[in-house]
Amino acid sequence: MSQVVMMVTQVASVVTLSRLLSPEDFGLVAMCAPIIALLGMLQDFGLIAATVQKADLRREEVNFLFWVNIGISVSLTLLLIATAPLIALFYNEPRITALIMALAVIIALNGLGAQHAALLHRRMAYRALAVISVLGAVSSLAVAAVWALIAPSYWALFGGSLAGTLVLVGSNIACSRWRPGLPRRIEGWRGLLGFGAGITGFNLSNFFSMNLDKVMIGRAFGGVSLGYYDRAFKLVQLPANAICNPLARVMIPALSRMADEPHRFRSAFERATGLMLLALLPGVACVIVMADVLIPLMFGENWTGAVAIFTALGFAALMQPVNNPSGWVFISQGRSADFFRSGLLSAAGTTLAVLGGLPFGAVGIAVGLSVAEYVKTPLLWMLVGRSGPIHFRDVLRWMGPLVLAAHGAMALVWLARPLLPENAFWGLLSAGLLAYLVFVPLIALSASGRGTLAEAGRLIASRLPARRRLVDPDAPTA
Repeated sequence: MSQVVMMVTQVASVVTLSRLLSPEDFGLVAMCAPIIALLGMLQDFGLIAATVQKADLRREEVNFLFWVNIGISVSLTLLLIATAPLIALFYNEPRITALIMALAVIIALNGLGAQHAALLHRRMAYRALAVISVLGAVSSLAVAAVWALIAPSYWALFGGSLAGTLVLVGSNIACSRWRPGLPRRIEGWRGLLGFGAGITGFNLSNFFSMNLDKVMIGRAFGGVSLGYYDRAFKLVQLPANAICNPLARVMIPALSRMADEPHRFRSAFERATGLMLLALLPGVACVIVMADVLIPLMFGENWTGAVAIFTALGFAALMQPVNNPSGWVFISQGRSADFFRSGLLSAAGTTLAVLGGLPFGAVGIAVGLSVAEYVKTPLLWMLVGRSGPIHFRDVLRWMGPLVLAAHGAMALVWLARPLLPENAFWGLLSAGLLAYLVFVPLIALSASGRGTLAEAGRLIASRLPARRRLVDPDAPTA
């Protein structure tokens, strides 16, 4: 239920704020987003993952990691404030100087609650985490929307981010019931920071992959083009973020506890990824075809400049749910070095895509990123299969039929477009239903697809929480 609320809130945020604010407002905030994302990853330093993954975590280790997070966060906040004028000079946009300085406050606040959130994940307190996420998202949307109604400008987006961060941090601290002691060095601290360094290496390369496109578009084409690109990117990522991110928070700690049981690990991973792709791929395939209907319906007619960008990015969004679960494997098995290598692979592909697409504008970059995502997919899963219970042939067997079926559903929706209702809402709804109706029989042609459908049927029929069946399908019963 919480994921439904989160999805509705995220969609409402994208739609409502896009209608209240201009593309340039979003473009100015998007100029700041890469540096904020970079510093957010640096302040984490992989220490949250270390808290979740370590088998025998001691209280003094959590306390040590908390103070390391605080020290890094304060240092990065001061650094961001000092360099704000230089970042504005890079974009030739003086308005973002004050905005970057204000956003630095969010960096400091996040450091306060990082270990408290990690402990909730470690305890698998998913109900509390779900409620906290919903409260943060609703608070952020409410403040941003009211601000935009009263004084429409890019500052409304900052106000929403600040409100959401305050709610998240305060709730994590309250719910974790852990309080830090005085800072002190502990035995074995090098091992904790070493694991964190590997995760940080991936995060840095992932940051490069996720933000190089926005930096180059903002620098080369200005705030309006970046605003179109940013909104298209956020919308196309919404379904995957609503499912992949919460599922990752469930699966990583669960798989970490199955690391020494290869059969249970592989079974849980296969079921979770199969159901995730069953939920996501037909919908993404549909919106790729229906982008020229979806964008004006969601954002209004003044956002039609985002249609071609959205269509091109849609193909990358189709493959990202296939590739994202690789991170579950790397982190749960403690393979931070391979996780870092996967990030370097993504960064290399993104660099080539952006440089190749830049002469053709934002649409060219979007096309390049989608091509890079397809090329990366087999290479990434070969890296995953180097060790552990998940092999490349397994991935081909259980994910391959679903990916092929998604492309088949996309083709049939495209062919059926002249027959769909002319009304935007009913046409989009009909296309979505058609995509799922075509997808299901196509995956039923393979044994793995039939297994996924059977698992989906069991989950729908059962009244047990879905995450229990996903995480531990082979656990013994009393």
